Amino acid sequence: MAKGIFITFEGPEGAGKTTVIKEVYNRLQQQGKYSVLTREPGGIRIAEKIRTIILDNDHEEMDGRTEALLYAAARRQHLTEKVVPALEDGAIVLCDRFVDSSLAYQGYARGLGIDEVLSINEFAIDGLMPDHTIYFDISPEAGLARIAASGEREQNRLDNETLQFHKDVAEGYRLVQKMFPKRIQPIDAGGSVEEVTETVWKTVASFIS
Repeated sequence: MAKGIFITFEGPEGAGKTTVIKEVYNRLQQQGKYSVLTREPGGIRIAEKIRTIILDNDHEEMDGRTEALLYAAARRQHLTEKVVPALEDGAIVLCDRFVDSSLAYQGYARGLGIDEVLSINEFAIDGLMPDHTIYFDISPEAGLARIAASGEREQNRLDNETLQFHKDVAEGYRLVQKMFPKRIQPIDAGGSVEEVTETVWKTVASFIS
C-alpha cells in the first residue's frame, strides 16, 4: 500500500495538544480515514514503561543526558513497533510529541545542545522525520496556569520545573521552528478548545488533501 502520512503535534506544557488531537482523530475516523493516534514517550508497552521512569516526580536527580537518551530509546521502540508499520500500511499517524520535543526540552532548556540531541535522535529514528508538524503556540505562563486549573491532570516531573525552564522550552521551540520552517506549522493555542480544534482540523485537512 501507499505510504501513510506522519503528522506530529508539539508545544509546551498545558498547550492543549492532547485534547485537540483526540478530537481530530475522532473526525478522521468519522470520515472513514485510516488513522492511528499515539504519543511520545509511550504508545507501546516498553515505551510507556520508559515514560513512567522519565516523568516520575521521585526522579528529580535524573541527569539531563540520561533523560535525553531515555526519550530517544522510547522513540526508537515506538517507531519500529507502531509508527513505521502503520505508515507502511498507509495510515495517517497522529503523534503527540516527537523529535522536536527533545530538541526544545533537552537540547535547549537542559543546555545539552540542539545539534547534540538531534544527533542522538538521528541514530534513533534512522531518517524518519514527520511529514508535517503542528506547533501549539502558547506562553509558558498560560500553559502552566491551565495545568494548575485542571483537576484532571496529575503534575509530572517536567510540570514541576521552574518557570524559567518552561520559558527556555518555548525559546527552544522557536529555534527549532527556524531549523524546519517548511515542516513546522505554528498555530495560536491561546483560544478556546473549540477555536483551537477548528484551526488544527483545517490544517490537518490541508495536509491530507
